[in-house]
Amino acid sequence: MDRGRTRRPFDAATAQRLFDGLTARKDVHHALLAIAEGGSAAPRVFVSGPARPDGPPMAPDTPFFIASVSKLFIAAAVMQLVEREHVRLDSPIAAYLPGSLVTGLHSSRGVDHGDRITVDHLLRHQSGLPDWLEDRPKGGKALIDVLFDGNDRAFSIEDVVAVARDGLAPHFPPQDLQAPRARVRYADTNFQLLMAIVEAVAGKTLHEVYVERLFRPLGLHHTWLPGHEPLAPTEPPATVFAGDRAVDLPLTLASVRDLYSTGTDLITFLRALVTGAAFDDPATGHALQAVWRPFGFPLDPTALRQPNWPIEYARGMMRLQLPWILDPRRRVPPIVGHTGSTGTWAFHCAEFDLYLAGTVDQATAGPVPFRFVPQLLRQLAA
Repeated sequence: MDRGRTRRPFDAATAQRLFDGLTARKDVHHALLAIAEGGSAAPRVFVSGPARPDGPPMAPDTPFFIASVSKLFIAAAVMQLVEREHVRLDSPIAAYLPGSLVTGLHSSRGVDHGDRITVDHLLRHQSGLPDWLEDRPKGGKALIDVLFDGNDRAFSIEDVVAVARDGLAPHFPPQDLQAPRARVRYADTNFQLLMAIVEAVAGKTLHEVYVERLFRPLGLHHTWLPGHEPLAPTEPPATVFAGDRAVDLPLTLASVRDLYSTGTDLITFLRALVTGAAFDDPATGHALQAVWRPFGFPLDPTALRQPNWPIEYARGMMRLQLPWILDPRRRVPPIVGHTGSTGTWAFHCAEFDLYLAGTVDQATAGPVPFRFVPQLLRQLAA
């Protein structure tokens, strides 16, 4: 699609029809879709299903677990420290974290590469570190599967590092970030370490950093970390499901430190991120999208469950631009933002000046946003 081509006027009936198709999936118990046009328009919110088993119906302001969409918030907190020169992207993580977290973290064939991992390696998923939740130890089950079997427990950053260091193998050495074909592999371990860096450098808890630097300044009154309270009265969040079972893992969710939010708050935050309003210098926001590199093709079971080709990654932000073979008429423009493993998304389409956020709250629906959002944009293409 040529840049500058217009889209059809937003058609709520079309969005509703596609949303109804999404909610008709047998594993979707409820869903929410928020769409906003332009730089300040309030979002239109579509909802379906009960927010909680035997509970009230989903409402436009129902909060939900945003899963790895939280990585946008983590990246924003890191980049705020970068623009204040409290953190350097090219500095090794050992400059900010104790040796107990870095030594032996990335050992391969007897060589410890931990001192080569920089902050930028973590932001770009180019450290090669294993995913502490999703990777499978030899002869065992992925930790996420163990937890979903009803084994709720709390984890500290020391526990996260121990899982990755002692039970899992790195996928590749820390990459040359200047190389045109450097490897990218999604690993939540990277962002667990980034949260630890934010707390170490700021000298505050992540909750305090978020409230002071993101939630309060941007008016995100219904966004919060598990274990804390939102800035304004907010109804209980919608239930997350794993198939037909409600997920009840309060200790794990608090440890992972992914956020709860609403469709409106997510769109407000994403606007601030892509326009640079979340930063002292708007150019800092642009740096989040500097140098997109594609994830590799999934060659193992773990990679199949995670973001992979043709999705690209920069600094804490995804871009989906369908390749010619999947979209020969170039009807779907690129989108940037992030998704989460429970079928959550927050995307900006610059070509159509649209912001989209939503969820199906289903642990088996990680790929859904990459199908649904392009389908919706295709219907709006001129």
